[in-house]
Amino acid sequence: MRFKSLWMALAIAITGSAAFAQDTRRPSHCLAIADATPGMAYIQKASWTAPVEQYSVRINYVAHATFLLQTPGGLNVATDFTGFLGNTALLPDVVTMNHAHDTHWTANPDPAIPHVLPGWGPFGEGIDHHVDLGEMLVRNVSTDIRSQFGGQEDNGNSIFIFEVEGLCIGHLGHLHHEPNDEQYAAIGRLDVVMVPVDGGYTLPREMMVRIVDRLRSSVVIPMHWFSGFALEAFLEEVQDSFVIDRRDSSFIEVSLRDLPSRPTVVVLRPEWLRDAQN
Repeated sequence: MRFKSLWMALAIAITGSAAFAQDTRRPSHCLAIADATPGMAYIQKASWTAPVEQYSVRINYVAHATFLLQTPGGLNVATDFTGFLGNTALLPDVVTMNHAHDTHWTANPDPAIPHVLPGWGPFGEGIDHHVDLGEMLVRNVSTDIRSQFGGQEDNGNSIFIFEVEGLCIGHLGHLHHEPNDEQYAAIGRLDVVMVPVDGGYTLPREMMVRIVDRLRSSVVIPMHWFSGFALEAFLEEVQDSFVIDRRDSSFIEVSLRDLPSRPTVVVLRPEWLRDAQN
């Protein structure tokens, strides 16, 4: 009942986004060129308050499963949005949410946010997002979750995909099962993917490693790791297949021309956003 009430509370915000998406639907280039080999370039360090370099996307690890994606045109997109990004007046243009736990959504998003995209619909029905913002296309692939009472909620989680500046960026959300072949096909190519590596609350570690191996993204960013032990255990599992790049920073910039030549796990340090001091 709680989620049904939330669904009704978000209906107005969703309706505006859904209508916009329906009117501006376009093909996904991440699906069209899923078998193509991306170019090689790499990742630059920058401040989240600075302008984003042309043809690049800035990815800020804020907390837990929340990231802020920023584009050269000024779009700000928050994933698994809880209503709080830190000590900042920033109002995102788009927020995505998942409802496995209340650390992945808010029942009261600011009504001034233009596009509020929950990763679920009425219980068991899922939801379909395909929002074309011009500079960025946001879409989702539904997956199932374990319900709070020990059962299963069909289509209760969304893997969100952000297509921007030629890149395909994925956020796996609170993933509770390995995608099937149909879901992998719907995801398409992911150049960058944010993956939960807690080892239990979402998926057992060996299953998440198998997913990462199959996606074979150029850049993998661990999230949802709670403790250093969970993070280090994941890194140990993938170190033979992926380069491990530990950053003393919460943000990176990625461009299609600068993706690493070998699949790389980039470890970011989560940090709440703070507006620049005058």
